[in-house]
Amino acid sequence: MTVNLPRSSLRAIAWIALAALALALPFIVLLTGQRASGTSFMWDFSMGLGFGALAAAGLQFVLTARFQPITRPYGIDIVYLFHRYFAIGAVALMLGHFAILYIWFEDALGDLNPLTAEWELTMGRIALGAFVLLVITSEFRKTLRIPYELWRYGHIALAIIAFGAAVAHIIGVGHFTAEADKRILWLGVAVSWIGLMVWTRAIRPFRLWHNPWRIVENIPREGGVHSLVLEPLGRGLKNWKPGQFVWLTLGASPFALKEHPFTISTPPEHGPKVTLSIKPLGDFSEWAVHTSPGAKAYLDGPYGAFSIDNDPEAKGFVMIAGGVGITPMMSNIHALQERNDPRPVILIYGNKDWESAHFRHELAKLEETLNLKVVHVLENPPDGWEGETGFIDRKVLADHLPEETRHWPHFLCGPGPLTDAAKSNLLAMGVPLTAIDSEIFDLV
Repeated sequence: MTVNLPRSSLRAIAWIALAALALALPFIVLLTGQRASGTSFMWDFSMGLGFGALAAAGLQFVLTARFQPITRPYGIDIVYLFHRYFAIGAVALMLGHFAILYIWFEDALGDLNPLTAEWELTMGRIALGAFVLLVITSEFRKTLRIPYELWRYGHIALAIIAFGAAVAHIIGVGHFTAEADKRILWLGVAVSWIGLMVWTRAIRPFRLWHNPWRIVENIPREGGVHSLVLEPLGRGLKNWKPGQFVWLTLGASPFALKEHPFTISTPPEHGPKVTLSIKPLGDFSEWAVHTSPGAKAYLDGPYGAFSIDNDPEAKGFVMIAGGVGITPMMSNIHALQERNDPRPVILIYGNKDWESAHFRHELAKLEETLNLKVVHVLENPPDGWEGETGFIDRKVLADHLPEETRHWPHFLCGPGPLTDAAKSNLLAMGVPLTAIDSEIFDLV
């Protein structure tokens, strides 16, 4: 029997294979040819950890460069999540490399004082320290109360220092790199890294700078949300699907690294204008909701794979949202409306109270024109409320999702505890994991 995989699945597999090859390439090149005599297994294992760590660290720049051919099969939120855990793994390899040398080959480390140590060894310690700081400040940014913009500038600076110092360390030490072909490998790594930096910090911002947008409306919504309507002053979004998001820059040039991700709440059929529905949850969003029409903006995107367009054969859709996680659902629902799509949609929407339910009046109107069922779940319902109360738990899901929905695509977006609980309950109810698509609620 021949199995025909979807084109998106084939692309996803192809990118994973290329990433595996990129990780293996240093070992293929470095372990060919004549090996050094007198080495032990632990020594070679330590060197392998070091080369593997640098290969993994170099891949981080590819993962965060937002190349749409790479992000499209998975969704950029999944790519960023992989980047996060892969970075932790790379640092673990680096620490293992250093620990083995410190325990079994302390003489090879030389003087630990960076003022008197050989420069190439000092470069290695600078790289290790910078990579550790990268992970700590990223994982605990909110705990440490580091402002997002400050963290972003520091993240980029530490990444440049760390990777540059690591390459200098490997070339300077010279183990496994004395031969010409092996030096060519690390030269290629350095050139590729510089190319990625030029693309992400110069070429892409330059292209955005030449394609500005303008805010034409600022519409207040229920629950404190504001919908910013933007029109392109040049080209509109390319290959835009419902449910996707963009990175928005306001009040600065795209070179300033002051961009933030927001979901597009309108469908492509309403283009070329784009509507971003923003809730004031931080410094940038608090400022953005008060932006006046006429202000210039820049949009990088669209990104994401949280779209009904990925399931053209689906018999219906289940959508589970919490709070402002409703925005990608609105885009997908409006797309169904514009296309006169008769397929049923069950939307289960959780909020703290009725006043916090964004788009509640718009959803009520959509129920009249679409095959749409909206189930509001309120933690603190008003007097006389006859709907669901509490949280989106197993009982709520079982009461409103009939057996026929088990293999429909299930879209989940909202705070982590809500989507985690919903996913666990859906799996327990017999919904296959492949039918559950959970959007990462907080990328930054």
